[in-house]
Amino acid sequence: MKSQINKSLIERFSRQIVLKDIGIIGQKKILSSKVLIVGAGGLGSPVTEFLSRAGVGLIGIVDNDSVSLSNLHRQSLYLTSDIGKSKVRVAKDKIKKINPSTKIKIYKVRLNHINFKKIINNYDYIVDGSDNFKTKFLLNDFCLKFKKILITGAISKFDGHIFTFDFKNKKLPCLRCFFQESEISDDLLNCESEGVLGTVAGIVGTIQANEIIKKILNIGTTLDKYILILDLLNLEFRKVKIKKRKNCLCS
Repeated sequence: MKSQINKSLIERFSRQIVLKDIGIIGQKKILSSKVLIVGAGGLGSPVTEFLSRAGVGLIGIVDNDSVSLSNLHRQSLYLTSDIGKSKVRVAKDKIKKINPSTKIKIYKVRLNHINFKKIINNYDYIVDGSDNFKTKFLLNDFCLKFKKILITGAISKFDGHIFTFDFKNKKLPCLRCFFQESEISDDLLNCESEGVLGTVAGIVGTIQANEIIKKILNIGTTLDKYILILDLLNLEFRKVKIKKRKNCLCS
């Protein structure tokens, strides 16, 4: 997916291009990149918006839900007038208005082992903005199998977690090295019962987008082998190292 930079694109991305870590070469990498975002909610909204504003060439969005009134306090792509509409269709329309050059593909499906296999090979980078561990483990396992880069996010109450898994490197751990499937519950991610502050979703999603851009450009320090834990109530940020677990799928 090769991209040419014309005068209009240079002006649009001028504040990025001027950065010494990006420049014209880096911007071409962004324009040529292909990112799949799973979940168009609290995390997927800022990820989709900021990646399109950065110039990502192809963005795929997976979500089977429609916009509801309770979504609006944290899902920044949607308006009151969007209630009842398909999230992926609304998201596509909004992003095309932000950056018409970004190609958007939408998948109004609930991911499973069959349909995800057909989707994943079209993308180099995967963003996990899902709200349940079944989907998170599915993404982990398929990204591991197909050697993709996966940025996982999770939010609850005033807290956020962000992981980076670069499965091109066999020495790095995976999500199953940190979470044991039999020991966790989706109640940990349930905004309906546990609640979540809207700004937490925006902050965590924006960091996920930032990590994707760094991976595309191969710059800076990433979260490979670490989890970033955010306590936004007390403004505490921690990086915790993840150890590769024996007998894990990634071993």
